[in-house]
Amino acid sequence: MTTIDAFINSLNFMFLAFFIVPFSFIFFAMPYVIGKMGEKGYVAKDMYKSTRPEVAINGGLVILLVAMFSLSIISLFYSSYIAPVNYAIVMVVALFGLFGILDDIIDIGRPAKLVLLYYCSYTLIPFIGITTVHLPFIGVVDFDIIYLQLIVPTYIPVVANLVNMHSGFNGLAPGLSLIVLATLMAKSLIYGDILNVLFIVSLTGAVAGYWWFEKYPARIFWGNIGALSVGAAIGAVIVLEGFIVSGFIMLIPHTVNFLMYVYWRLRTSVYPIAKFGRVRDDGTLEVPNPLTLKWVLPYYFRLTEQESTIAMYAVTALFCAIGFMVPG
Repeated sequence: MTTIDAFINSLNFMFLAFFIVPFSFIFFAMPYVIGKMGEKGYVAKDMYKSTRPEVAINGGLVILLVAMFSLSIISLFYSSYIAPVNYAIVMVVALFGLFGILDDIIDIGRPAKLVLLYYCSYTLIPFIGITTVHLPFIGVVDFDIIYLQLIVPTYIPVVANLVNMHSGFNGLAPGLSLIVLATLMAKSLIYGDILNVLFIVSLTGAVAGYWWFEKYPARIFWGNIGALSVGAAIGAVIVLEGFIVSGFIMLIPHTVNFLMYVYWRLRTSVYPIAKFGRVRDDGTLEVPNPLTLKWVLPYYFRLTEQESTIAMYAVTALFCAIGFMVPG
C-alpha cells in the first residue's frame, strides 16, 4: 500500500468515525433519555393520535450535545485533520440551539428571532473562503463583501426558521433535515471540502440515530432547539461550501411551505389560524386547510400521518437530487 493509499484510507475511516460514533451514542442513549424526560415531566401531547399520548420533548438538546461530545472525543485522534472552521460552526449551531431553548420557554416570536439570530452567524464570517456563486445561465459571480456581510448572516437564520416551520408530523422535520444534510455531505465529499465540515458529519450521524426515535409513532420530539440548531447547521454548510444555488434548490419545499404560511396569515379572515388537524376514526388525517405543505395531500386525499410524512420525504429527496447535480 502506498503512502497516498494509506492517507485516503485514514480519511475514509475518520469520516466514518465522525458519523458512526454520534449515531451509536444517541441510538443507545436515547431510550434512557426518553425515560428520564418522562419522569421529570418534560413531555407534550402528540396531537395527531386519537389518544393524545404524552411524548418526551427537547430531543434536539441530545442531538447537539452528542454531536459536540463526539467531536471532542474524535479530535483526540484526528486533531491535525480538523479544520478550525469546525469550531466556528459549533459556536454558530450552539448559539442557535440556545435560542431554541429560550424560544421554547418564552416564545420569542419570529420577527425578533430573525433579527437576533442574524448576529449569531458572525462567528463564521472570518472562515468563509468562497464568496463566488455559480448562477444558472449567468456563470460564476463574486459577491465579495455582500456575501460576507449579507448573504452569510441572512441565509443561516432563514434556513433555520424554514426547518423549524416545516414540521408537525412524527419524524417529519428530522427526516427532512437528514435528507438535506446527507446530500450536502455527499456534495462536500465530492468537492473535497469534507474536512471543513466534520462537525456537520458528526451532527448528521446524531440526527440519523435520533430520527429512529421520532419517526412514527414518536417517542420524543426535538423541539425548537433541534429545529434551530440543525437548521443552522444546514445553512452553515451551504454558505461555507458556496452551495447557495444548489442549497436553495434542496430547500425549495421548505420555502414553498413558508410562502404558503405567509398567504395563510394574509387570509386569516377566510382561513382561521389553526395549529393542528385531527385524526379520523379510520386513522386518516383531517386538516383545516391546504395552506401548509404537509397538509396539502391529506386535505385532498384520505392519508394517514405516516403516508403524509413519507410523501414529504419523497418531495424533499427529489429536490435534493436536483440540487446535488447543480454545479457549485
